[in-house]
Amino acid sequence: MNIVIKALIIIATFFFMEGVAWFTHKYIMHGWLWSWHKSHHKKHNHALEKNDLFALVFSIPSIALIMLGYEYESLEILRYFGFGIMSYGIFYFIFHDIIVHRRVKLKYKAKSKYMKRIMNAHYKHHEIHTKEGAEAFGFLYAPKKYETSKN
Repeated sequence: MNIVIKALIIIATFFFMEGVAWFTHKYIMHGWLWSWHKSHHKKHNHALEKNDLFALVFSIPSIALIMLGYEYESLEILRYFGFGIMSYGIFYFIFHDIIVHRRVKLKYKAKSKYMKRIMNAHYKHHEIHTKEGAEAFGFLYAPKKYETSKN
């Protein structure tokens, strides 16, 4: 398989995952698995929260696709879908856990309009501490209406 095709599969999967993340966040995390996600909408003083179980669950398809892609040469394409999912997970962790929620202490001040907008959208999402009524369910994309921020 051509390296350009491999890269395009990884990139397309990465962008597709933002839609998967939005859907999952809105309809599963704020739906039938609110019992896990509500820990993320409450202040606490411990390193882990029940919501972190989602990272484990979401890593399973990535790991499975990568393993299948290496185990069976005829399924090689699957590894690149797996790498796309993994790439999204890495970006999600950096943005969500390190930059926004500061779960890893790092000096960072958003300067770009893009970063200010997605951070503002996420802070807006966290103004609601209940299952219903939240907005801004994306992680790496936010509509322009979140551009005005106090970041």
